Amino acid sequence: MPKMKTKAAAKKRFKITGTGKVLAAAAGKRHGMIKRSNKFIRDARGTMVLAEPDGKKVVKNFLPNGGGI
Repeated sequence: MPKMKTKAAAKKRFKITGTGKVLAAAAGKRHGMIKRSNKFIRDARGTMVLAEPDGKKVVKNFLPNGGGI
């Protein structure tokens, strides 16, 4: 069997912490900022920890080798 490969797109979008949690950028900040409230824009800065079930899916399907860390 060939080796499992990490998805390059996921490698750029997610980071796995030392304890195994998955960090990702906030959703909804690519465009259309003019219609978003200032509070939303402030709160969506930086990275967020994904929910446990979502994080497990990301690791299993897209980052089988730990995301190239």
